Amino acid sequence: MAGIYIHIPFCRRACHYCDFHFTTNLKNTDSLVESILKEIELQKDYLNGESISTIYFGGGTPSLLPSSDIEQILTKIRRFHSVEKGSEITLEANPEDLSIEKLTELKSIGINRLSLGTQSFIDSELKWMNRMHTAKQATEAIKNAQNLGFNNISIDLIFGLPDQTKEDWQLNLDAALKLNVQHISSYGLTIENKTVLGNRVKKGLEKQPDDTLATEFFKMNMRVLPENGFEHYEISNFAKEGFISRHNSSYWRGIPYLGLGPSAHSFNGNSRQWNVKSNAAYVSKISEGKSFFELEKLSETDQLNEQIMIGLRTKWGVQKAKVEAIKPGSWNQLMSNLIPEENQLFIVNDTSIRLSAAGKLVADRLASDLFFD
Repeated sequence: MAGIYIHIPFCRRACHYCDFHFTTNLKNTDSLVESILKEIELQKDYLNGESISTIYFGGGTPSLLPSSDIEQILTKIRRFHSVEKGSEITLEANPEDLSIEKLTELKSIGINRLSLGTQSFIDSELKWMNRMHTAKQATEAIKNAQNLGFNNISIDLIFGLPDQTKEDWQLNLDAALKLNVQHISSYGLTIENKTVLGNRVKKGLEKQPDDTLATEFFKMNMRVLPENGFEHYEISNFAKEGFISRHNSSYWRGIPYLGLGPSAHSFNGNSRQWNVKSNAAYVSKISEGKSFFELEKLSETDQLNEQIMIGLRTKWGVQKAKVEAIKPGSWNQLMSNLIPEENQLFIVNDTSIRLSAAGKLVADRLASDLFFD
């Protein structure tokens, strides 16, 4: 079992907070798609013949592409890989792209899961982020998708905006719950250096997010969403029963995946590789038959620390069996690194170490404290 991720690096407009690899120049989509089609063939052996259970179009904004381009990519993947029946095929989309015609096309080519970049149901917040859609457009896109038979819909929400109040965040959660979606990804705003927001904060034109208030928003997530039937299965992700993101869970559970497109990452258990970030360099290297990615072999210590980092973020926790498979004896060492004074931050048994609700508030710090040297 394995997954395939396709990075589509195009957006109509740059969100002020985003530091993902993308461009707002839409002139070269055809050559980029051609290069991805070629990469599928070049990387056909990367997953060693494992069947594909998840395919994920991310970005950027994959919904910008004509549905025919998405169909071409799916057809080429099926030519070189065995895609399981019932596989999860996700497309990230912005609400303004999802006309009824577009949704109908996406469903007809096999997209069975939508991940909508909703971000907020408050128009003033959307304007502050430099999003193109309104709250009304987001709501209509979700309802239209549901009416056309999409029954696996995820939405993204961002909390911790400057001047955002608890009442604002409750309004966002209430709006999301009212729409009866199956999955909610909720991320705290982070200030990234090479973004519009990062530059504005650096110049004193924008306030830093209030960490204390952001923590309160996160606590609201952990209380409100489970009360309404959502399982908190990863730090930033909540799902109704049967609707955990199978693709993203493969990242967190160490399942191999192939990344296609500029800046995409791949993982096969023993190494990671990542494609060149530049769109132009990616297209030229693919066409000229030159190397277009860098590779890193993972040491035992790298693999152990990765298990700690990703494991603690999830409901499955750090698994004894996986740690011992990497290095026998390492489980006892890991257990000895736990600090008794922090027992309330962990849930420990004979087979796993997980975070308590209190531990989830400081997940990254706890993971780094447990890292092997």
